[in-house]
Amino acid sequence: MPSLLALDASSNACSCALWRDGTLIHRFEIAPREHTRRLMPMIDELLDEAGVTIADLDAIAYGHGPGSFTGLRIAAGIAQGLAYGADLPLIGVSTLEALALSAHRQCHARHIVAALDARMDEIYVGAYRCEEGEIARCLEERVMPPSKLQLPGEEDDREWVGIGSGWQLLSEMSVQTRASLVQILPDELAAAQDIARLAAGAWARGERGVPPHEATPVYLRNEVAWRKA
Repeated sequence: MPSLLALDASSNACSCALWRDGTLIHRFEIAPREHTRRLMPMIDELLDEAGVTIADLDAIAYGHGPGSFTGLRIAAGIAQGLAYGADLPLIGVSTLEALALSAHRQCHARHIVAALDARMDEIYVGAYRCEEGEIARCLEERVMPPSKLQLPGEEDDREWVGIGSGWQLLSEMSVQTRASLVQILPDELAAAQDIARLAAGAWARGERGVPPHEATPVYLRNEVAWRKA
């Protein structure tokens, strides 16, 4: 099994996790606008606790997005810096997939739609089928107005669990979408522990990541700034 360090700064939370020999230890802290100050000390504390150095790792995983533009850049930059120094590959993990895995762990949900508030009256969203810790996409990740969201299989008996800050915009979604939901977890944030689990799964499938210079955040939206009407 691989030894992986995972980190995330895609939201108001700051987190890191170490996956080693099938075991997981992690740190998670709500730290708005303090990611730059808090993330490296958290990583150092975690590695010290485990008695591990960066050189002992096989790869570094990071939440590549979507999420906070500043937070994604911070996470990618720290991951790149650590990886360059130790000549390690980087594994980018979707923060939406990490949220879906969190819902699967907490609620044993099989059909999950993860949504994040993207501002500008839009959400970042992806839908997934989860079984025994494995994630499969049912709806490709995208950015859209909440009113446009249509879940796969809305016409059948498939029951969906919603997770993420995008569900705070539930009132703007269609009657069909709301009727398809059996549970909503709108306050949950992506965490490095789930990024570590997903990265370990990718490694087991033979996915060995990319060189540090190829690692980039995934914004899903090309335009960052508001347009003037």
